[in-house]
Amino acid sequence: MPARRLLITIALLLSALWGGLLGYMHLSGSFSFLDRLEASLTDLRSTVLGAKEPPPITSIVAIDDQTAADNGYPINRATLARLVGAVGALKPKVIALDLLLVDPGPEEGDAALALALQQTPSVIAAAGVFPKDKQVVGHDANDPLAAIPTASRMVLPLPRFSDVAAVGVVNVATDESGTPRFIPLISRGGERVDAAFPLRVASLALGINPAFSPSGLALGDRHLPTDNGQRLPITFYGPRGTIPTFSAADALAGQLPAKAIEGKIVVIGSTVTGGGDVFPTPFDPVLPGAEVMATAATHLIAGDSIIRDRNVRLLDSLIGVVLPLLLISLLAWRRSAIGYTIIASVALAWAGLNLAAFAYGYWFSAALPIAAALPPVLLFGAAEIWIDRRQAAHFAAQSDLLQRIEAPGLGEWLARDPNFLAKPIRQDAAVIFIDLSGFTGLSEAIGATNVREVLSGFFELVDEEARAHGGAITSFMGDGAMILFGLPQPADDDAARAAACAIRLCERMRPWLSTHPALSGRKAGFKVGVHCGPIVASRLGSGNRQQITATGDTVNVASRLMEVAAARGVELALSAALMKAAGADSVSLRSGRLEGPAQARIRGRSEGIDVWLWRGHPL
Repeated sequence: MPARRLLITIALLLSALWGGLLGYMHLSGSFSFLDRLEASLTDLRSTVLGAKEPPPITSIVAIDDQTAADNGYPINRATLARLVGAVGALKPKVIALDLLLVDPGPEEGDAALALALQQTPSVIAAAGVFPKDKQVVGHDANDPLAAIPTASRMVLPLPRFSDVAAVGVVNVATDESGTPRFIPLISRGGERVDAAFPLRVASLALGINPAFSPSGLALGDRHLPTDNGQRLPITFYGPRGTIPTFSAADALAGQLPAKAIEGKIVVIGSTVTGGGDVFPTPFDPVLPGAEVMATAATHLIAGDSIIRDRNVRLLDSLIGVVLPLLLISLLAWRRSAIGYTIIASVALAWAGLNLAAFAYGYWFSAALPIAAALPPVLLFGAAEIWIDRRQAAHFAAQSDLLQRIEAPGLGEWLARDPNFLAKPIRQDAAVIFIDLSGFTGLSEAIGATNVREVLSGFFELVDEEARAHGGAITSFMGDGAMILFGLPQPADDDAARAAACAIRLCERMRPWLSTHPALSGRKAGFKVGVHCGPIVASRLGSGNRQQITATGDTVNVASRLMEVAAARGVELALSAALMKAAGADSVSLRSGRLEGPAQARIRGRSEGIDVWLWRGHPL
């Protein structure tokens, strides 16, 4: 128990430290080694919840395959001007041109496009080139811009276009699978600080300038929590086309439905096959970039973006510490079907709450609690299994030792029934006593070492025959032993097995004594007495030390029969009662002969009993 308490204490301490370390990494945003797992679990949650209808805020006019077939690709500035003019004529709230206008084209086309952009509130695209594919973000409570990654170069539209339209950066933050997870709302490049493309669109549509705080973004009375680095977490409404999408070819042909454009944000972007501006999402492996921008702009205006801010990350970190502590405590408390059911219920409850929170717009980490809980729980479970196996091996060794020292078979019976012989019981049994003759004087002559060797061999021989015949050695007494037949339960053949065991002991003891090196040239003998009848079996002693034994007149007579054997010059005396119960004709003699029955006096009894004497043949 002390070792297990120490293991539990160490496991709880290490799991708290492990969860705290992961929580700290999660808070600082340096948690990239779990990004892939988190991305997969986020996609799974999105898939389970399914697609949903977006708010009627944004429409997309796509420069698609049909537009490219009719007008060539990329379409020239004059055609793009006509497209912007056709969309603007339907009175959209904002036109968002998700195209990089960085190179000059024919003067006539550029002039026409600049004029078209001037007629309607418009946003055009810029992009940042960053020195690393993955940017590290963090959190500074005093400076909301401190964690903004800095671009090595900004790709900006031509001044003639940026003079008549707002400029927004179209960069997105993707995970390792390429799925957009965040929109960096601010980008820095050199001395510039630029708003994201969706933020410019939302700000222009609402007519409100954004205001940043360390934990979020305010658009008038709308407060939107942001993640580290002023990033807006995004989720997707569904596959491509979930946000209403119309062909630019129809717009150029004057066939756009006015209600799809009027009063709405209209994102114009390319969806041409092979154009490259596509991203994998949970609902679609090739979602157009224009729909990503449209989704983010809709989130900003509708306020339905998923929330993953510092408070959410703090709660993630807390769960990362508490969940493994709870699971390890439950595992330590009860390792049973009930305990495992409770552990599984806790894990399922956490998974269900995590999914429900995601459905209500809160992005709690799924990877962090798994990473925080799984290694400590597995290691703790493995350590407990290892300790259990060591204890099992220890108990097996102790049980084996007990079986060697105590009555064979009785230890196993006690393991099955701890109350065995808790109260004395009276039943019939057969009893054998065997003793080495004159061994006390002999031990003085052969020395302590030889005495130990002789007694060890004697006990081993007796133990083998007792086991072979189904007897229980209830005690070894110096140079003698008592064998009981009838425990743990009496049987009809107890007497027959006792008689067979006694004769077999005699057959083996004679040659063993005569050939033992330690007894060479010395006279050594033995005597055996066997009787059957009622006994009282019980446990003697109390507290931590108890002895299983048998008492009663039957036991006393069996012991006195050894004296009868010695007095008659034989090695074995069996009571007539035992021979009758065993069936005298069925007793195998092999290397000796039986004589009797004969009357014999028993010390301590007023009346004698009939006995049978077994005499071995000379060696």
